[in-house]
Amino acid sequence: MENRERILACALDLFYQKGYDAVGIQEICQASGVTKPTLYYYFGSKYGLLQTLLSRELDGFVQKLAGAADSGAGIYDGLYAFATALIDFANKNDKAYMLLMSLCYSAKENEVYQAAKPYITQLYDLTVKLFERASHELGNMNGRQQQFAIGFLGLINHYILFLGYRDAGEKGIAVSEEKKNSLIHQFMHGIYS
Repeated sequence: MENRERILACALDLFYQKGYDAVGIQEICQASGVTKPTLYYYFGSKYGLLQTLLSRELDGFVQKLAGAADSGAGIYDGLYAFATALIDFANKNDKAYMLLMSLCYSAKENEVYQAAKPYITQLYDLTVKLFERASHELGNMNGRQQQFAIGFLGLINHYILFLGYRDAGEKGIAVSEEKKNSLIHQFMHGIYS
C-alpha cells in the first residue's frame, strides 16, 4: 500500500478506536510505518490529515445523500432512500460513520468539530431540503422543515448508534428492510399527527 493510503487507513483506525485528541502523530507514524517527515509531507499536520481523511471518507457519501434528497420521489420514498443511504454507509464504512458521529458532539470551537462541520452542515441541509421538496405532501409542515429534519436524522442516526452497533459485532449493522420501513412509518405517523 502506498504511504499516503497507509497513513490514512491507520489514522482512521486509530481515530475510531481512541478518538482524534487521544492519538498523537508519533502513534500514527508507528502504526503506518512511516516517519514524521513523511506524514508532514503528505498532510502538513495532524489536522490536515483529519481533513483529508474526512474528505476521502465522506465526499461520496454526501453525494449519495444529495441524490436521495433530489430524487423527486414522494416523501415516504425519499425518506426511505435517505435512510437507506445513511444505513448503508454506516454498514460499509462503520469507522468513518462512527468518527463523524463522535465529531458531531465535539466542542464547537475544537478543531475536530471545525473539520467535521462542513459535513454535518451538508447532512442537515440535505435533510431539510428533503422536507422542503415534500411540503406539498405535508400540509401540516407550516415551516417546520428544520424540526422534521432534526427529528428524522436523530431517529435514524440514534437507531444506528444505539441498536445497530450494540448488537452488530463483526457482522456490521443488521437493519432489515422491514425495520427500515418500520422506522419510516413511525416517523411519518409522528409528523402526520
